[in-house]
Amino acid sequence: MRLTDHVCVHYDTCNVYLIISGSDAVAIDFGSGAILDHLADYGVERITDVLMTHHHRDQGQGLARAVGAGARIWVPSSERDLFAEVGTHWQTRTIDNYYDLRQDRFSLLNDVPVHGVVPEYRPVQFGDVTLVALPTPGHTLGSLSYLAELDGRRIAFTGDLLHGPGTVWSVSALQWSYSGLEGAAASVLSLDLLADRDPELILPSHGRPITDPQPALAETRRNLQALVDFRRDEPWDLTARLRQPYEEISPHLLRNRTSFATSYALLSDSGAALLIDYGFDMIAGLPTGTDRSSRRPWLASLDALKRSYGIDRVEVAVPTHYHDDHVAGFNLLHEVEGTHIWAADSIAPILRDPLRYDLPCLWYDPLPVDRVVPTGVPVRWHEYELTMWPLPGHTLYAVAIAFQADGNTVVATGDQQDGGWVNGQRTEVLNFQYRNRFRIDDFVDSALLYRRLAPDLMISGHWAPRRVDDAYLDMLLTKGEELARLHRTLLPLDDVDFGAEGFGARILPYRSTVTGGEPLRLEVEVRNPFRRRCGLRVDMVVPPGWQSSPGQRAVEVDALGEACVRFDVLPPPGTAQRRARVAANLTAGDRNFGQQAEALVDVR
Repeated sequence: MRLTDHVCVHYDTCNVYLIISGSDAVAIDFGSGAILDHLADYGVERITDVLMTHHHRDQGQGLARAVGAGARIWVPSSERDLFAEVGTHWQTRTIDNYYDLRQDRFSLLNDVPVHGVVPEYRPVQFGDVTLVALPTPGHTLGSLSYLAELDGRRIAFTGDLLHGPGTVWSVSALQWSYSGLEGAAASVLSLDLLADRDPELILPSHGRPITDPQPALAETRRNLQALVDFRRDEPWDLTARLRQPYEEISPHLLRNRTSFATSYALLSDSGAALLIDYGFDMIAGLPTGTDRSSRRPWLASLDALKRSYGIDRVEVAVPTHYHDDHVAGFNLLHEVEGTHIWAADSIAPILRDPLRYDLPCLWYDPLPVDRVVPTGVPVRWHEYELTMWPLPGHTLYAVAIAFQADGNTVVATGDQQDGGWVNGQRTEVLNFQYRNRFRIDDFVDSALLYRRLAPDLMISGHWAPRRVDDAYLDMLLTKGEELARLHRTLLPLDDVDFGAEGFGARILPYRSTVTGGEPLRLEVEVRNPFRRRCGLRVDMVVPPGWQSSPGQRAVEVDALGEACVRFDVLPPPGTAQRRARVAANLTAGDRNFGQQAEALVDVR
């Protein structure tokens, strides 16, 4: 069926839209693939590209036919694994005693070669067709809508964001966790964002063309808002959240009240903004799960930042630490806004090469770092001077960011301490996790740092800004000293001191991908657990058929000191393996501490 001169729809397991240019066409979604049997009906000889709005099976169960016909497959960035590596998803997805209700089991049955992920927020040309992919989470977290100027009309291909005026194709798809309706709330925000683009024709994945979009968007939004509010004690004003995401701490320092973790905007009179952290913007609730498709970066708050505060560019973003909820949006900022990423020298290597490290909360992809900033050295940004100070505790790889804004000395502390309330009184819980490489005296050191910096105001990653006085700083020092005392009481440090982590070795990189028959260089960092200089020996343990050169290394290390030794391991050719395990066995003096560290290797 022809909808405009250059747009046709083929009704299948979903609506498959063809954008036709001469004898070629670009398809939005692909259904069962039956469209390939009807190309002549639309005057088309071939489909050059298929653009997927989301990963559900009714949208793309025929994609293998598209690949066989030579079409390039483009998918939403956060859902790439549910196309290209869906076999792994089926093998690893929890199905026993599960609490994850997302419809990620409505995925393809087999892997499909993916040409690329669709760039978001900016015009991209596919053949002779120019489209803008707008993130519109709701039906799935990674869902996209495609906007195009075609035949004199602004057309939106919206996937399953809405079915028709006031209706959605699936309500159950809007439940991303065991009890939540996160997808319904996200849909309300997405409908508002789509309405801002003022489409003249909406083409949904299920349902008929919507020729009067604004009333349809508004009615669907109202109905979804009513469902969201039905599950809450009080209405949730999602539009206010979208239009006014920022609250003023002071005239030039803003707090994003919608983000997870909290991000901050420092405003320059030049019209530029610097962001401190930028993870999951405009969060409507986190889905159950930690796979890529459960985490969606978004730029939804930036329009309000620019509109309300006279900002014309987001010039710089700076992380307090590497955790995904603080940095997940950096790639989008860099690609869409041209934002430069400045990172402390302790954080930059992890952003650039996350697979090298065995750490929790890593983002899935490398992140750009345009400027590596030495800790303890002031750096100028327009009228401001910022200094990043080492702030180990919550994680070894964190900084406190100190600066002056509107007459206040401000320190951004990331997730170092957890603000809460007990019996009506504000308190602080020291936020340590051993896998983040917590050390016994870290919170003593951070409390002493705060005393030196003498902040008027602390801003944190998840809790409200806090005015600081001497009593508060004294309390943090007391808590830090007590935490250190407890660890020194509990651990046999005079006998064996592997610190609070409890391990004496780690292997870098932690995760690698190699070709069989080619060597892989591994570094093993080891710690002397004794209070005397001692010889350490590392024996590399490899799978059957592998080789290690050398098989062992020895090194003399000062009391409680560390050293690094290197090995080349060689997997045999011809046998693919996933997550093959290698280990480092540590002997200190005459004491064998066993296989203290492992690393995982994928062999092609």
